[in-house]
Amino acid sequence: MAKQNTVLIKLVSTADTGFFYVKKKNPKKTTEKLSFNKYDPVARKHVQFKESKIK
Repeated sequence: MAKQNTVLIKLVSTADTGFFYVKKKNPKKTTEKLSFNKYDPVARKHVQFKESKIK
């Protein structure tokens, strides 16, 4: 079996609510950090989510 080349990353809300999404990323193809505008249900609006490591 081949080794999986994707890693799990955590997308943390910049609204400091503690809410996060988990996403797969191929670190060989995408070397920069990811950031998305997604919905934060705690803040009840769309905010920017930035990549961080899963501990």
